[in-house]
Amino acid sequence: MTPEPGVGYFQLMHSTLTHSPEPGTPVAWPRFLKDVFVCSLGAYGGPEAHFGVFMQQLVQRRRYLSEEELLELLALCSMLPGPTSTQTIVAVGYKKGGPVLALLTMLVWALPVLALMTAFSFLYQLLSERQLSANFFRWVGPMAVGFIISAAWRIGRKVAKDWLTVVLLVGSALLSWQFRQPWVFPLLLLAGGLSTMLAARQKDMFNRVQVRPRWLYLLLFGGIAAGALVLAGTNTWLLADLFEKFYRFGYLVFGGGQVVVPLMYTELVEVNGYLSGSEFLTGYGLVQGLPGPMFSFAAWAGALAARSGGTWMQLAGAVAGGVGIFLPGLLLIYFIYPLWEELKQIKAIKLALRGINAAAGGLIISAGLVLLQRQGLQIAPLAVSLGSAALLLFTKLPATLLVVAALGAGLLF
Repeated sequence: MTPEPGVGYFQLMHSTLTHSPEPGTPVAWPRFLKDVFVCSLGAYGGPEAHFGVFMQQLVQRRRYLSEEELLELLALCSMLPGPTSTQTIVAVGYKKGGPVLALLTMLVWALPVLALMTAFSFLYQLLSERQLSANFFRWVGPMAVGFIISAAWRIGRKVAKDWLTVVLLVGSALLSWQFRQPWVFPLLLLAGGLSTMLAARQKDMFNRVQVRPRWLYLLLFGGIAAGALVLAGTNTWLLADLFEKFYRFGYLVFGGGQVVVPLMYTELVEVNGYLSGSEFLTGYGLVQGLPGPMFSFAAWAGALAARSGGTWMQLAGAVAGGVGIFLPGLLLIYFIYPLWEELKQIKAIKLALRGINAAAGGLIISAGLVLLQRQGLQIAPLAVSLGSAALLLFTKLPATLLVVAALGAGLLF
């Protein structure tokens, strides 16, 4: 970033650090990473609620990108295997600063809760004797629903531009509300894109563009998968087996942490006996009450699976679990995101984006409906959800203050 004539470097940096950038402009990395950390502190409730936090912090408050750009990244990541919200925020980091900032974004986003889950694995006995009261986190869920409601409102207004996008928005919301299987979501996004592309009826939609696939990342993705499988199958080294399992969890699952948990339970508890059922559920309960990506549960599971080898082995198990489950999603973003930016220059892809974004907006709406159903439409939780949404829509209250207020209310009442 080169200063204009007469503008000093420190003046320029001060301006960058104290004013919200326009979408698409370079950003100061320390400030961006601080905002990613703020997102991690407020990210309760799964990928859809995380998206609401991203919308509030990265779009509304900081303007690192537009609503449409964030929704586009969510749609792209929803069609990839791995942790959707993690891949979305890593893609934002790649968009603003390339692969290095993307890696730093991943670390700032995931490391805090990975460290907490690792620490809790050493305190398991204490936690099992003094179970954390669910009342402490009782208002966090309704607050997270408020993030989804506010994001759905903003997105709906942006993407519903004509009768077709309205139909796609409502249809996607109703279908994904009724059918919650993970394979449904990519199909709805693809159907939305195909609808607007065909409805345009334009000639020469598939214009030629120059694409430069970063094959190295795809080769690393496949090579690590194959190498880990061979290593785990040819020796009895526990860490190799754990890394292979968690790496496989990271690339086989669509839809985030809620989807990967049953697969992890089957392999880690029922098949291999690395954890007991109660230990597994204790860790799952803990990660539900902590901010950040639910894939961080891998640190707890990996640590307890390796605890018989002593303290250092337990730490190594947590690292194998955490690195293994997040690495495939990172490599996929490194390969897919630059390619996507080039493919968007094709007219057909640009036309498809209208439908993809409308369908993605429907997924956000259905997530809010599902979570409202699960909390039973009781007066108090509903009031918290609607109140949180109103504060996000009509004030500039930071997400972290809402989280602190929800935790404080659970502690006091």
